[in-house]
Amino acid sequence: MSSVQPSCPFIVGAAIADSRFFVGRHEELQQMTTQMTGTLPGSLNVVGRRRIGKSWLLYHFCQTYQEYVSQPDRFISIYLSLQNSDCHGDEGFYHKVGRLLWNHPQVQHQPGLMEALRVPQFNRLAFSSAMGHWKRQGVLAVLCLDDFEVLIRHYREFDDGFFDNLRSLVDSGALMVVVASPRKLEFYQHRYRLTSPFFNLSQVLALGELREEEAWKLVRLSDSQGKEGQAALSPPDQKLAKQLGGTHPFLLQLAGSLLWEARQQGRDINWVKGRFEVEARRTPGYSFELHQLPLPLQVLVRFPLNLGRMVRGIRGTVDEIGNLMVGTAILIGVILGVVVLLSFLF
Repeated sequence: MSSVQPSCPFIVGAAIADSRFFVGRHEELQQMTTQMTGTLPGSLNVVGRRRIGKSWLLYHFCQTYQEYVSQPDRFISIYLSLQNSDCHGDEGFYHKVGRLLWNHPQVQHQPGLMEALRVPQFNRLAFSSAMGHWKRQGVLAVLCLDDFEVLIRHYREFDDGFFDNLRSLVDSGALMVVVASPRKLEFYQHRYRLTSPFFNLSQVLALGELREEEAWKLVRLSDSQGKEGQAALSPPDQKLAKQLGGTHPFLLQLAGSLLWEARQQGRDINWVKGRFEVEARRTPGYSFELHQLPLPLQVLVRFPLNLGRMVRGIRGTVDEIGNLMVGTAILIGVILGVVVLLSFLF
């Protein structure tokens, strides 16, 4: 009998290194792949709230993109989180990117690609030259840049010239850029008064909560040592994890990990619920639940909430406060418009 202990399949606060434990996002992955393999790859802006799974999506795409394309040798995709990357300035960024490209297994097996990266100082000019060389070799580099807003905030170090260079490489078909941020790039462009056309280039991929079937698939994951089809959580625990997490990927992972830990350590459900409540409150919008309000307030809130859902096309645990705010703003605007109109008429 093996002495290896099963490991928890639910991941909280880290990249999902084992692709077997990544669930859902098939449509999003297909959109990313289609963009990458198109005639003009361009760039893509993955937009979603904190803890909605942007990092997981980009990291998984870089791990598995070769499975989705007919000619995987034509693409080199790398993942870089700008949150803790120590990319100080233009040269720091390109040095980090160059090192990731150099260490990519596919590059290591192609001397022609490595040669383009073999320069004394890997700066903006060297990067542009290398990407041009790769293009002539029929290879497209795909940069998946997580926490992109961190880089934009340092607009004195990363100015319009930096973004113009990326735009030029994208326009020439020598580079594809996939960036993840809580808001659309145009928001940061206006906020920091950047004028580069790079910010007008990206297609937007809005990332919301999981679909129902994806959420159920997540809570039914098997552990690393589990038999095929044997879930890590019992059916009652799966139901509780789904009840706690709804369709939010982080909350489902959190609930699953706590239930798994509780069973390993002999703890009860109250311990799970208490820990979940503490951790989940750090997730934006978690505390809003319509059914927890008194009935009169439910009636008052329901109409603007549903209006916001229709306008935004998003429905889920974490996005409901945004829906409520949008719906309320629309109602206030309509009421003010009626008041102004009546004041002119009477």
